[in-house]
Amino acid sequence: MWSLETLGRVRLSKYFYMREFLYSEIGNFHQIQNIPENPDLAIETGRMLCETLLDPLEETFGRVAIRSGYRSPRLNRFGNENKLNCARNDNPLECHIWDIATGNARVAGASIVIPWFADLYAEGRDWRDLAWWMHDHLDYSEIWFFPKLCAFNLVWRPLPLRRIDSYIAPRGCLLRPGADPAETLAERRARYGDFPPYRGLVGG
Repeated sequence: MWSLETLGRVRLSKYFYMREFLYSEIGNFHQIQNIPENPDLAIETGRMLCETLLDPLEETFGRVAIRSGYRSPRLNRFGNENKLNCARNDNPLECHIWDIATGNARVAGASIVIPWFADLYAEGRDWRDLAWWMHDHLDYSEIWFFPKLCAFNLVWRPLPLRRIDSYIAPRGCLLRPGADPAETLAERRARYGDFPPYRGLVGG
């Protein structure tokens, strides 16, 4: 039997604990508890998200700020029904419900901000510089960029889709699953040549 205190103390990776992903403004304001229905599965998929994607980001750029992490099916459904920027629970690209299904349907995602890059973005830096850096270094499944602080959803799946979308101009799909990047590797590297050296156990 899991207690919420015990769940929050679970260490998912070198840098992250489960508690960081359970906070929800929607849940707090509307008094809906954000507790996994299957804590063991939520921990398993959350650990893959952190070890594969978030730890390398923190190793390379410094602190990663979590804006929205895990959402229980009940909380996510409420957010969708009340137009609070939550996808439907049955949407194939919904990434915040970590404790659903098996196989490639397993998913863990979080909305995050990298303060190091947010400062550059505020000065006019192109979001695609960070997008292509992640494409060339991380085994991500989906990335979705948002205008405020250049926040983005970063998603792990057992079989990555390798898809990048953005609500920042130029809006739309930067990279579709199975497609080759529109820019060459040399062009992409020129975009992020001033980034810190890659650090992490995953990627290239």
